[in-house]
Amino acid sequence: MKRIFSGSPFEEKIGYARAVVAGGLVHVAGTVGQGDTVTEQCRAALATIEKALAEAGAGFGDAVRVTYYLPDATEFEPCWPILRETFGANPPAATMVECNLIDPKYRIEIELTARAPV
Repeated sequence: MKRIFSGSPFEEKIGYARAVVAGGLVHVAGTVGQGDTVTEQCRAALATIEKALAEAGAGFGDAVRVTYYLPDATEFEPCWPILRETFGANPPAATMVECNLIDPKYRIEIELTARAPV
């Protein structure tokens, strides 16, 4: 098993890893991004996830499942082009959940599972 940390102060404060490689999968923790708009936050969260996947030897083409958490479901549609661009011809199974996030400034949180390299 391999644990991957991004250096976020919350990993230390809360006690979690950005990603864990185990059982043939890369499990990436729910990830938020900085920015004022949902699309800025979506891109920033995906960049953090991409770095964790790369450290695990994987990429977005290896994604098998993704869950999007948004406090306002109407803000999901502006993210669709970003997600299509990110996953391209290899889209994962996906779910979108409307819920509160840890801080009202966050507009989207993304959790992803990918195949680990063999």
